[in-house]
Amino acid sequence: MDSILLPLSPVLVGVVRVFKEAGLPTRFLPALAVLLGVGLALFLKVPALDGVVVGLVSVGLFSGVRATVNK
Repeated sequence: MDSILLPLSPVLVGVVRVFKEAGLPTRFLPALAVLLGVGLALFLKVPALDGVVVGLVSVGLFSGVRATVNK
């Protein structure tokens, strides 16, 4: 994986959070994260699969932090 995308996963978490606060149903947030990751990958001219991975990492990062904070 290209090292430029992985540090951007927290940024992706923040962007998805903005959509959540705007009222997007939570069931669409993982798909939105993957789509934004792919869009970011295409914008940066890296393989789209890297964008899928970054989108999934951001979803996992969000749920992991949420589970840790809510304990």
